[in-house]
Amino acid sequence: MCRGPVEPGPQGGEQQQVQQSVAHHLLPGPVPVDLTGELRLPAGDGAASFVDAGNIAAVAVAALTEGGHVGETYELSGPRALTSTEAAAEISWATGRDLRYVPLSPERFVTGLTGQGWSPAAAEDYAEAVSPIRRGLDAHLSDGVQRALGRPPGDCTAYVSAAVAAWRH
Repeated sequence: MCRGPVEPGPQGGEQQQVQQSVAHHLLPGPVPVDLTGELRLPAGDGAASFVDAGNIAAVAVAALTEGGHVGETYELSGPRALTSTEAAAEISWATGRDLRYVPLSPERFVTGLTGQGWSPAAAEDYAEAVSPIRRGLDAHLSDGVQRALGRPPGDCTAYVSAAVAAWRH
Protein backbone atom coordinates (compact mmCIF):
# COMPACT_ATOMS: atom_id res chain seq x y z
CA MET A 1 0.00 0.00 0.00
CA CYS A 2 1.21 3.48 -0.70
CA ARG A 3 1.08 5.58 2.43
CA GLY A 4 1.47 9.23 3.48
CA PRO A 5 4.64 11.26 3.82
CA VAL A 6 7.54 10.33 6.02
CA GLU A 7 10.14 12.68 7.41
CA PRO A 8 13.75 11.95 6.48
CA GLY A 9 15.62 10.32 9.30
CA PRO A 10 18.81 11.54 10.89
CA GLN A 11 20.73 8.93 8.89
CA GLY A 12 20.94 11.47 6.05
CA GLY A 13 21.91 10.91 2.47
CA GLU A 14 19.60 11.34 -0.49
CA GLN A 15 19.65 7.65 -1.44
CA GLN A 16 18.75 6.52 2.05
CA GLN A 17 15.99 9.14 2.31
CA VAL A 18 14.51 8.01 -1.00
CA GLN A 19 14.74 4.35 0.04
CA GLN A 20 13.07 5.12 3.37
CA SER A 21 10.34 7.09 1.61
CA VAL A 22 9.66 4.37 -0.95
CA ALA A 23 9.64 1.70 1.73
CA HIS A 24 7.28 3.73 3.91
CA HIS A 25 4.90 4.62 1.11
CA LEU A 26 4.72 1.38 -0.80
CA LEU A 27 5.12 -1.47 1.62
CA PRO A 28 3.31 -2.72 4.73
CA GLY A 29 5.95 -1.76 7.29
CA PRO A 30 9.66 -1.11 7.68
CA VAL A 31 11.26 -2.79 4.71
CA PRO A 32 14.71 -4.30 4.53
CA VAL A 33 16.08 -2.03 1.82
CA ASP A 34 19.70 -1.42 2.57
CA LEU A 35 22.47 0.60 1.02
CA THR A 36 23.56 -2.46 -0.96
CA GLY A 37 20.52 -1.89 -3.17
CA GLU A 38 18.56 -4.98 -2.20
CA LEU A 39 14.89 -5.28 -1.37
CA ARG A 40 14.78 -8.45 0.73
CA LEU A 41 11.25 -9.81 1.24
CA PRO A 42 9.44 -13.14 1.42
CA ALA A 43 7.08 -12.14 -1.40
CA GLY A 44 8.11 -14.85 -3.86
CA ASP A 45 6.98 -14.18 -7.41
CA GLY A 46 3.57 -12.88 -6.34
CA ALA A 47 2.25 -9.50 -7.35
CA ALA A 48 0.38 -6.74 -5.54
CA SER A 49 -1.89 -4.00 -6.83
CA PHE A 50 -0.41 -1.26 -4.65
CA VAL A 51 -2.92 1.41 -3.60
CA ASP A 52 -1.88 5.04 -3.32
CA ALA A 53 -2.83 6.53 0.07
CA GLY A 54 -4.16 9.58 -1.78
CA ASN A 55 -6.71 7.33 -3.46
CA ILE A 56 -7.73 5.84 -0.12
CA ALA A 57 -8.15 9.29 1.39
CA ALA A 58 -10.05 10.65 -1.62
CA VAL A 59 -12.50 7.73 -1.57
CA ALA A 60 -13.02 8.16 2.18
CA VAL A 61 -13.67 11.90 1.79
CA ALA A 62 -16.06 11.33 -1.11
CA ALA A 63 -17.94 8.61 0.77
CA LEU A 64 -18.31 10.85 3.84
CA THR A 65 -19.09 14.17 2.15
CA GLU A 66 -20.86 13.45 -1.14
CA GLY A 67 -24.17 11.89 -2.00
CA GLY A 68 -24.54 8.58 -3.76
CA HIS A 69 -22.26 6.49 -1.57
CA VAL A 70 -24.72 5.20 1.02
CA GLY A 71 -24.65 1.40 1.08
CA GLU A 72 -21.71 1.21 -1.32
CA THR A 73 -18.65 -0.90 -0.64
CA TYR A 74 -15.49 0.08 -2.45
CA GLU A 75 -12.69 -2.41 -2.86
CA LEU A 76 -9.61 -0.37 -3.71
CA SER A 77 -6.60 -1.33 -5.77
CA GLY A 78 -4.03 0.29 -7.95
CA PRO A 79 -4.41 0.14 -11.73
CA ARG A 80 -2.06 -2.81 -12.15
CA ALA A 81 -0.31 -5.48 -10.14
CA LEU A 82 3.46 -5.47 -9.80
CA THR A 83 5.76 -8.24 -8.66
CA SER A 84 8.47 -7.26 -6.20
CA THR A 85 10.98 -7.59 -9.05
CA GLU A 86 8.94 -5.19 -11.18
CA ALA A 87 8.43 -2.78 -8.29
CA ALA A 88 12.16 -2.76 -7.53
CA ALA A 89 12.92 -2.11 -11.22
CA GLU A 90 10.52 0.83 -11.32
CA ILE A 91 11.91 2.26 -8.08
CA SER A 92 15.41 1.80 -9.50
CA TRP A 93 14.42 3.66 -12.67
CA ALA A 94 12.81 6.52 -10.71
CA THR A 95 15.74 6.92 -8.32
CA GLY A 96 18.53 6.30 -10.79
CA ARG A 97 19.97 3.81 -8.29
CA ASP A 98 20.34 0.07 -8.58
CA LEU A 99 17.72 -1.80 -6.58
CA ARG A 100 16.97 -5.46 -6.99
CA TYR A 101 14.50 -7.73 -5.31
CA VAL A 102 15.98 -10.65 -3.37
CA PRO A 103 13.31 -13.22 -2.53
CA LEU A 104 13.69 -14.84 0.87
CA SER A 105 11.88 -17.70 2.51
CA PRO A 106 9.67 -16.53 5.39
CA GLU A 107 12.01 -18.31 7.80
CA ARG A 108 15.11 -16.60 6.45
CA PHE A 109 13.30 -13.26 6.47
CA VAL A 110 12.31 -13.69 10.13
CA THR A 111 15.85 -14.75 11.03
CA GLY A 112 17.25 -11.66 9.30
CA LEU A 113 14.88 -9.31 11.12
CA THR A 114 15.47 -10.87 14.52
CA GLY A 115 19.20 -10.55 13.84
CA GLN A 116 18.59 -6.81 13.43
CA GLY A 117 16.87 -6.60 16.81
CA TRP A 118 13.25 -7.23 15.88
CA SER A 119 11.23 -9.28 18.32
CA PRO A 120 10.39 -12.75 16.97
CA ALA A 121 6.67 -11.93 17.14
CA ALA A 122 7.05 -8.69 15.16
CA ALA A 123 9.26 -10.38 12.56
CA GLU A 124 6.78 -13.24 12.15
CA ASP A 125 3.88 -10.77 11.88
CA TYR A 126 5.72 -8.91 9.13
CA ALA A 127 6.43 -12.12 7.23
CA GLU A 128 2.74 -13.01 7.55
CA ALA A 129 1.71 -9.55 6.31
CA VAL A 130 3.69 -10.18 3.11
CA SER A 131 2.34 -13.72 2.67
CA PRO A 132 -0.75 -12.71 0.61
CA ILE A 133 1.62 -11.34 -2.03
CA ARG A 134 3.65 -14.56 -2.02
CA ARG A 135 0.44 -16.62 -2.32
CA GLY A 136 -0.86 -14.52 -5.23
CA LEU A 137 -3.75 -13.01 -3.28
CA ASP A 138 -2.90 -9.29 -3.65
CA ALA A 139 -2.85 -9.02 -7.44
CA HIS A 140 -6.62 -8.52 -7.84
CA LEU A 141 -7.61 -5.31 -9.61
CA SER A 142 -10.84 -3.58 -8.66
CA ASP A 143 -12.92 -0.67 -9.88
CA GLY A 144 -13.51 0.94 -6.48
CA VAL A 145 -11.56 4.14 -7.12
CA GLN A 146 -13.21 4.57 -10.53
CA ARG A 147 -16.70 4.02 -9.11
CA ALA A 148 -16.19 6.28 -6.10
CA LEU A 149 -14.28 9.11 -7.74
CA GLY A 150 -15.07 8.84 -11.44
CA ARG A 151 -11.40 8.52 -12.33
CA PRO A 152 -8.87 5.71 -12.53
CA PRO A 153 -6.63 5.02 -9.54
CA GLY A 154 -3.23 6.65 -9.38
CA ASP A 155 -0.32 4.47 -10.35
CA CYS A 156 2.37 3.82 -7.76
CA THR A 157 5.06 4.31 -10.38
CA ALA A 158 3.90 7.91 -10.81
CA TYR A 159 3.80 8.18 -7.03
CA VAL A 160 7.38 6.92 -6.69
CA SER A 161 8.56 9.39 -9.34
CA ALA A 162 6.81 12.25 -7.53
CA ALA A 163 8.25 11.16 -4.17
CA VAL A 164 11.75 11.00 -5.61
CA ALA A 165 11.33 14.45 -7.18
CA ALA A 166 10.14 15.84 -3.84
CA TRP A 167 13.16 14.40 -2.02
CA ARG A 168 15.52 15.92 -4.57
CA HIS A 169 14.12 19.45 -4.19
